[in-house]
Amino acid sequence: MTTLIEDLKVSDFGPALKAVLNARHHDPAAVLGCHASGEREQVLAYLPGAADARVVEVDEPMERVPDSDLFHWNGPRGTLPGRYRLRWTDRHGQVQERHDPYCFPPQLGDLDLHLFGEGRHRHAYRFLGAHEAMVDGVAGTLFAVWAPGAERVSVVGDFNHWDGRQHPMRVRGGGGIWELFVPALGAGTVYKFEIRNRDTGQVFLKTDPYGQLFERRPATAAVVTGGDDYGWGDGDWLDARGRRDWQRLPMSIYEVHLGSWRHGSGGAFTNYRELATALVDHVKALGFTHIELLPVTEHPLDASWGYQTTGYYAPTSRFGMPDDFRFFVDHCHQNGIGVLMDWAPAHFPRDQFALATFDGTALYEHSDPRRGEHRDWGTLIFNYGRNEVKNFLLSSAIYWLDEFHIDGLRVDAVASMLYLDYSREDDDWVPNKYGGNENLEAIEFLRELTEATHGEHPGTLMVAEESTAWPQVTRPVWVGGLGFSMKWNMGWMHDTLEYITKDPIHRHFHHDQLTFGLLYAFTENFVLPFSHDEVVHMKGSMFEKMPGDDWQRFANLRLLYTYMWTYPGKKLLFMGSEFAQGREWRADDQLDWYLLDYPAHSGMQALVRDLNHLYCASPALHEREFEHGGFEWVDCHDAPQSTISYLRLGGDSVQVVVLNFTPVPRQGYRIGVPAPGVYHEVLNSDSRFYGGSDVGNGGDLVAEAQPWMGRPYSLNITLPPLGAVVLRPAG
Repeated sequence: MTTLIEDLKVSDFGPALKAVLNARHHDPAAVLGCHASGEREQVLAYLPGAADARVVEVDEPMERVPDSDLFHWNGPRGTLPGRYRLRWTDRHGQVQERHDPYCFPPQLGDLDLHLFGEGRHRHAYRFLGAHEAMVDGVAGTLFAVWAPGAERVSVVGDFNHWDGRQHPMRVRGGGGIWELFVPALGAGTVYKFEIRNRDTGQVFLKTDPYGQLFERRPATAAVVTGGDDYGWGDGDWLDARGRRDWQRLPMSIYEVHLGSWRHGSGGAFTNYRELATALVDHVKALGFTHIELLPVTEHPLDASWGYQTTGYYAPTSRFGMPDDFRFFVDHCHQNGIGVLMDWAPAHFPRDQFALATFDGTALYEHSDPRRGEHRDWGTLIFNYGRNEVKNFLLSSAIYWLDEFHIDGLRVDAVASMLYLDYSREDDDWVPNKYGGNENLEAIEFLRELTEATHGEHPGTLMVAEESTAWPQVTRPVWVGGLGFSMKWNMGWMHDTLEYITKDPIHRHFHHDQLTFGLLYAFTENFVLPFSHDEVVHMKGSMFEKMPGDDWQRFANLRLLYTYMWTYPGKKLLFMGSEFAQGREWRADDQLDWYLLDYPAHSGMQALVRDLNHLYCASPALHEREFEHGGFEWVDCHDAPQSTISYLRLGGDSVQVVVLNFTPVPRQGYRIGVPAPGVYHEVLNSDSRFYGGSDVGNGGDLVAEAQPWMGRPYSLNITLPPLGAVVLRPAG
């Protein structure tokens, strides 16, 4: 303003004042606050519903501009301090006093704005969102949000009765970022952004895309968090993680949905801290090395299991506060357990309070539904070619590694990101600029993602859920790969489950489903997943998939697990599968822990424990999981008897694995072995300790100098029905 208000009426106001009154001004600080003209200065405040107002420092009343809720004060220039306070009586008769938000200068740095606009700000969460701040000795919260399609953005909450006229934000430059420092607000403040679209005039109430805490569902507002003063105790873990040769170390992952692992009293959700203690005790006892969490990013719908994310920077409040989740990760690390987390950058839900048409435009998504909608899932697809959207996701990934010490992210639905025609009809997709079906922008994003996370946090893992034959998913970016650490071996999983669910009498016709996977087993760094996806949507539990009566089902499942734990690749097993959960997983109910009272189920858990211990203690089973030299067939051709046998090699050790996929015990079954001497039966899936019939070899076997299967020595062994044995040379 260049002139002072004296006796103006609303009808005399210029466009700027009218824009403030109509809640349409893009830079309210240019009008409101303290402004000088000649030897005088004026404070102008817009206080909707106020009965009166006062400037505290001079203890003088402000005059109301007739027919408005504008209040002004005039005085000699230099009378007021730079940071002055206002006092007024609001529409509810309550006296309010605070520093004027419009007496503070802009707070965001130009470099932050520039890097964000270029998509190169790896820590955008540090300046976007809501952050407690101290400005010129005044405590408050700095709010910032990206909304380039907005005419006006306001911070609203209980503190201003959700009135968007009271705290309009200022826009910074041409990049569409809005900011406002609001004094006196701190941790615990509930807020949203009220956005008015510049073209349509529509007003939207949106939650903060960068919010780090949200109200517990069904409420959807963001909550200001305090500074991170959690006292971490996992320094030794993090130091070792950066030096660890993870490819040659065992990795056995227990996949968990926190909402249904174990409930509290009355079926309530369990807090992160209680879950940490109980889960760590469970996985340590069973020998798992890592926990993988289905998404704990905030989400409104329990039934989505977390995959329809609305809070990409917030641990869900279902299980507690952010520091409670920090405790969860810290406790795992201090007990030698790594923590991986599912992360869903492939799509987001249409909920109107969140990212969808955030500022009245297709901001985070593509406007063309042929690129911007997942038809199958009813969700929206990120616009990976937009710098600010890419930056939003990159910064989110790094946030979880930075702030919560997560050891890695399993990236959901990568296949849907790579292909423009993924699950689409022929006329429902748009080719790339070269006429192909590859999503070039998503590919570039994924490469930036893996390079950024590995560069910022060496030793962390990026795991792709990728179900196609896309080449070099786990090869470095510099050789043309996507740069992931590992990918789920969906082909092996599907072939194996299709085979094992057949009646044993028919398995000899499908022997290639056991052997085909070795043709590509070392083209990528694979994880072998029996995940949550395989025990839902009428697929049945792992136990229910098995054919035959109960005895055969348990035997088949023990055989299957022994096959997985001795096959090349890191291991992943979904919760409940370790004790043969009898029914399909239900996300709204806890696991059937009572089954452990029955010997067959407790025996299954004992087998999983012993498989983990054998896997971790045997270099032959884990040192060369990603190398051809770590595996040799002994016999892959015995389809008539539905048996296979192979060697696992690593360091100076060898393990001989023989599996019988029929219910027929095989006495005198001869296999070739590479060296003479005594071989010890280190595991038998049919042992009575696991609930089996205890057919086996009674301990030690001596190799005979009888060539067999192309090897100079051989063993004459007993193969249990629907069972597997693992043998190790003595000494």
